[in-house]
Amino acid sequence: MDAFQTQVLLRLLALNAVLLPLAHGSIHFYDFVVSILQTICMQSFLFFPFFFSFFLGRRGADDCALMARGRSTHLASYGCELKEQNFTKLCVTKSVLTVNGSFPGPEIRVRKGDTVFVNVHNRGYYGVTLHWHGIKQPRNPWSDGPEYITQCPIAPGTNFTYEVQFTNEEGTLWWHAHSDWTRATVHGAIVILPSEGTTYPYPKPDDEEVLVFACWYKESMRELLELAIETGSDTPRSDAYTINGEPGDMCPCSIETTHRMLVDYGKTYLLRMVNAVLNADLFVSIAGHNLTVVGMDGAYLKPIDTAYVMITPGQTMDVLITANQSLSYYYMAAQQYSSDGLDVTNYDHSNATAILQYRGNYSAPERIPFPSTLPSYKDNVAAVAFTDRLRSLATEEHPVNVPQNVTTRMFVLTSMGVLICPNSSCGGIYGDRLASSLNNFSWAHPSIDILQAYYRNISDIYSTNFPDFPGILYNFTGDDLPLNISVPTKGTVVKVFDFNETIEIVFQGTNIIDAAEAHPMHLHGYAFYVVGTGIGDFDVDTDPQGYNLVDPPYVNTVAVPKSGWAAIRFVADNPGVWYMHCHLDRHMTWGMDTVFIVKDGGTTATSLRPPPAYMPPCENSTSSSQLFNILDKEARLVMMR
Repeated sequence: MDAFQTQVLLRLLALNAVLLPLAHGSIHFYDFVVSILQTICMQSFLFFPFFFSFFLGRRGADDCALMARGRSTHLASYGCELKEQNFTKLCVTKSVLTVNGSFPGPEIRVRKGDTVFVNVHNRGYYGVTLHWHGIKQPRNPWSDGPEYITQCPIAPGTNFTYEVQFTNEEGTLWWHAHSDWTRATVHGAIVILPSEGTTYPYPKPDDEEVLVFACWYKESMRELLELAIETGSDTPRSDAYTINGEPGDMCPCSIETTHRMLVDYGKTYLLRMVNAVLNADLFVSIAGHNLTVVGMDGAYLKPIDTAYVMITPGQTMDVLITANQSLSYYYMAAQQYSSDGLDVTNYDHSNATAILQYRGNYSAPERIPFPSTLPSYKDNVAAVAFTDRLRSLATEEHPVNVPQNVTTRMFVLTSMGVLICPNSSCGGIYGDRLASSLNNFSWAHPSIDILQAYYRNISDIYSTNFPDFPGILYNFTGDDLPLNISVPTKGTVVKVFDFNETIEIVFQGTNIIDAAEAHPMHLHGYAFYVVGTGIGDFDVDTDPQGYNLVDPPYVNTVAVPKSGWAAIRFVADNPGVWYMHCHLDRHMTWGMDTVFIVKDGGTTATSLRPPPAYMPPCENSTSSSQLFNILDKEARLVMMR
C-alpha cells in the first residue's frame, strides 16, 4: 500500500470509528450516510473537490472518486468526465463522446465485495446515463443506470454519483452508457479480482490483458440513428470493428495504430474479453494458439479448450493463452457472426485485428499468420457448438445453486415486426416502420423513469399486464408466417414478481417477416442459470427433460440461438425495477425490451432502498428512443383520422 492509499485508509477508519457506534447495524443508517455523501457530491459541485480532498487528497475537481468498502482495502480514484474527443480512424476524423477522452474508456479494478462511488460529470452536448453491466446492485436500482428505466439522463453541465455494489461477481464485467447508442464509444472494462486471502481457481497467470471489442462509424452515428428512427428504416451498420480502439492492419489508415499484445515465450496470459459492439456477435481466434475459456460474465466456468470463441454483445469472457509458439507475430482476429438469413449481406464484413507479438531477438515476419480456425460469418453450427460447451465450475469454493422448484413459468417470444405507417410512407419493409417485441409488446419509453413512478406510486406511467405467454400459438420458427402476426402492440408494459419467486423463462426466437436471428437477452440486477438451449420450437413435454440442473452456466446475458430457444432460471430476491432487453441495440431501440418489478420482502434487508437525495430530473430529457415513441404515436393518430 502506497502513502496515498495509507492516508485514505486512515481517514476512512477515523470516519468509520465515528459512524459505527451510531449505526448499531442499521441498514437504514448506512443508506442515510450514502445519501448524505451523494447529496454533497450532487447538490454542490463546488464543494465536491473539498469533500474528496479530505478523504483522497487533492486529486483535482474533475476527478471521479471511487472509494472501496468491504473486506478488502482496495482504494482507487479515476477521472470520470464525459466529453467530446476527436479521433481519426478509417482515414476520417470525427468527434465522439468519451469518458476522459479515451476509447475505450478507463478500466475500473476492484476486489470482490467492494463498493465504489462514481461521480460522473457530463461535459458533453446531450444527456447520458451509465450502467454497470452484470453488477447486481442489491436493493439499489437507483444506481443501475438505464435511461427512463431507473433514472433520467444526466444533463449536460451536471453531475451524478453512482454507488456500485460488488457482491459475488468475480472476473471480468464492464460499464457502458445506457442512453440510445451512446455506448458505442462510452464503455470500459471492470476487473474484479478475488477477495483478499483467496485466488483464482486455476494457476495464477503470469500477466493479463484487457481486450475490448467495439465498433466504429465513419459518419455521425447519432445523426444516422435519428434519421433511421424518423423514417422507420433499418438502422446504420458499422464501418469497422475494433480491438482496444483500433481496427487493425486490414482496414484503411490503420496499420500504424494496430493494437499489439507483447508476450514472453512460455508464459500464460489471462485475456479479459469484452464485447462492447452495438449489434454483432463476434468470432475471435488467435493464429497458432489454443484458447482456454475459464470464466464468463463475472463467474467461473469449467475450463474449455477451444480454437475460437463466440461472444455476444454484452458478454465478457476470461480466457487463458500460453505463449508456446515460435518467436514471431501472430494475428488475433475478430469478425462478425451474422446469424440472420443467407440473403442478408449488408453487415460489417471487416476483420478487426491485433498482433500477438513475442519479445526477443528475431526478424519480423514478412507475412503475419492469420487464424485459420476463425469461423465464417454465417457459421451457425460453430456458434451453437461453442455455447453448448459452457458449464459452471461448480466446486465447493464456487458452488452453484440452481433453482429446482419453479413457481412462475414464462414463455417469451423474441420477434421482429413492423408498425403500420399510413399509405406505406415509412422506410422499412412493406413501407412500414421496423419494430421488435417480446410476446408481441413493443416497448415504449415513458416520460419519467419507471423506478420513480413505482417508488412514488405515480399512475398512468406503465401497465403491469406483460403476459407470461404469447397471445397466440403458431409454428414460431416456420417459413412464410402470416403478416397478421407481425404487428406488435406498442406500450410501456412491465411484469411484476413477488419477492423470492422462483422463475423460469423460456425465450423463443421467431421467424416473423423472415427475420430470424440470434438474440443476446440481458437482465439487469440479476445473473441467472441457462438450464437449456435448443433449435426449433420449444417442446414443453420433451425439452425440459434435457435441462442441465447440475452445472449450467451462470450469466447475465444469454445467446438465444437463431430459430431456437433458451431457458433460464433465477430467484427474484433482488427487490426493485430491473430492465430486461436484447443487447443488440437496434432491437432494443425497436422495442425488444421490458421491465421486471420485484416487490419488497418482509424486512428492511429484503426491501428496496430509498432513493438518494438527488436524482437527475426528467424535464427536457427527450432521447432518440422517445423520438421513436413520438413518431409512432403520430402515425397512429394519422391512421385514426
